[in-house]
Amino acid sequence: MRLLADECVAGSTVMALREADMDVVWIAETTPGIGDREVLTQAHTDGRILLTEDKDFGELVTRFAHP
Repeated sequence: MRLLADECVAGSTVMALREADMDVVWIAETTPGIGDREVLTQAHTDGRILLTEDKDFGELVTRFAHP
């Protein structure tokens, strides 16, 4: 499974997923501070499932039809 972990996801969660052989890119390591729209775009472009604790993503997807 290919995941994109948002910056708000705990490092311990990211490490546990990696130890379980999940392919996880973590925003906190790669591009900290980018906006929610950029995070969604990256997940979509890279074909990754977004893992987040931020409820704002639901509005971007449902209300504003962001892929």
